[in-house]
Amino acid sequence: RVQVVESGGDSVTAGGSLRLSCTISGLTFADYAVGWFRQAPGQGREWVACDRRLSYASYTASVEGRFTISRDNAKKALYLQMSSLTTEDTATYYCAAGKTFSCATGFDYWGQGTQVIVSS
Repeated sequence: RVQVVESGGDSVTAGGSLRLSCTISGLTFADYAVGWFRQAPGQGREWVACDRRLSYASYTASVEGRFTISRDNAKKALYLQMSSLTTEDTATYYCAAGKTFSCATGFDYWGQGTQVIVSS
């Protein structure tokens, strides 16, 4: 059974930094693309960053240059380092895995989410 568990969400002030972590068990982690998604209150879910294996990373435009995705295949872990946070980054962040070449679709396994609140 695949388990996806996020952690690291917190309340921070604008301009601050935060690091999210995710562990994924029950699958061959290195064989999967992994990504971070977020859903702000009252809005739909959007993809934030993905790593399509071999550390080929992509970012949505609004976080480019501020967020960094990384993975540790040995630990079956995924991370999202977030800096220069703004109130627009307030959302529940989800970790996901899938055998996909797309950053927006094709993710089959999802965590329960971790909340990030950025205050001004």
